[in-house]
Amino acid sequence: MAVARLWSITLDCDDPGSLAGFWCALLDGEIAAATEKFVAVRTPHLLLTAIRVPDYRPPSWPENTVPKQIHLDIAVDDLDAAADRAVSLGATLVAFQAAPDRCRVLRDPAGHLFCVCIPPAGM
Repeated sequence: MAVARLWSITLDCDDPGSLAGFWCALLDGEIAAATEKFVAVRTPHLLLTAIRVPDYRPPSWPENTVPKQIHLDIAVDDLDAAADRAVSLGATLVAFQAAPDRCRVLRDPAGHLFCVCIPPAGM
């Protein structure tokens, strides 16, 4: 029997308000709590939070000068439409795409890597 359940994922950044606004718009979420240093976005499946950290530096992937610690995979039905929407909200498309027929790698406004993906059949 599980003794815990996943409650939230927290992203480090230098501007929690704008990062939360991006994720709120992309995931059709709502701001659940906010302070100067912390903002929580409620989605139907998860709480995604952004927290201000001193001297935040985004990952430099794929170079790894500043390693990535996490990336999010977001299930979509249409890769082009999802990537275009993310870019219109402030994301940037990464030049290196390992599997462009299944996933598109992007950076959120704070530089965190995330992918919009067509899930494998049955998932």
